Amino acid sequence: MERVAFIVDATGERIDCLLNPETFEVQRLAGIRTPAAGGDRLVGRGRADDPVRFTGGGRTELVLDMVFDVALVESGPAPQDVRELTGRLWSLAENSAEERGAARPPLVRLVWGKSWNVPGVVSAIAERFDAFNATGAPGRSWLRLKLLRVDEPGDGAARSYDEELARSATAAPAAGRPAAVQAVGGGGGERSGVRIDLLAAEALGSPMRWRELAAHNGVADPLDVTAGSVLAVPPPGSPA
Repeated sequence: MERVAFIVDATGERIDCLLNPETFEVQRLAGIRTPAAGGDRLVGRGRADDPVRFTGGGRTELVLDMVFDVALVESGPAPQDVRELTGRLWSLAENSAEERGAARPPLVRLVWGKSWNVPGVVSAIAERFDAFNATGAPGRSWLRLKLLRVDEPGDGAARSYDEELARSATAAPAAGRPAAVQAVGGGGGERSGVRIDLLAAEALGSPMRWRELAAHNGVADPLDVTAGSVLAVPPPGSPA
């Protein structure tokens, strides 16, 4: 089972999910709207559909349904209240970051194995509790989280991974490429804070090439890069 995690962009903090999502829904809303009432002239000919106006942009939403249970905690003492496991996810929906003098939710990155690496902000979160103990503390949480994708230009979002990889390989200069890059993190074998996408940016010139760096070093889980380990950099023109 690949681990799912949210990485806070500003601090590198990693929030692991206890289980993979039960369901994962992606929705794209195009940048269109219907004109306001009375904004168009009345015409005699009937229309099959209402007119629309193209505003550009749009939004991409990801909705995850996850389960947290205190009985499934594998390391350390199990908490009595499942909210100790989900509280940090709630904090992602608070206005704890600042941009141009205004408060906003922090930018986070959803990472799930080698298939998903999405930057966004948590726009909504909700929990349903059960398995209460004698003190009333819930032992299980059914959590729904909505992530709104941000900070990705339209051409990059529409481009497939293979095209992005080929574009990055062409754009990244071969001269001066290091033979290896070191994963600098917490030290002492700690894995927190080690970002393979940042290593790819340093070594290959683009964070989008993290899959290539992971494949070249046999890294099965991009969230499981031990701090202090040295990753070999693939030579120019090598297959991913």
